[in-house]
Amino acid sequence: MPAFMDVHTGMKGITKDELMAAHKADLAIESERGVHFKQAWADPESGHVYCLSEAPSAEAVQAIHRRTGHPADEIHPVPLVV
Repeated sequence: MPAFMDVHTGMKGITKDELMAAHKADLAIESERGVHFKQAWADPESGHVYCLSEAPSAEAVQAIHRRTGHPADEIHPVPLVV
């Protein structure tokens, strides 16, 4: 299954608990679009959040993020992993 890295901006000051809550919200409905969110990272100072997922498409990733209230600003395919 293809991998994707998405980027969220404007989340300045996000806490570990807020990041976990957002990630859990995605996990709760990810199967509806065949997505699996593997991990999330955040930089509270810059407000950037990054999510790594496996999904049939970038559109499927965005659909889940939209439904949970935090659409991605960018979604990048990750065709090579070592």
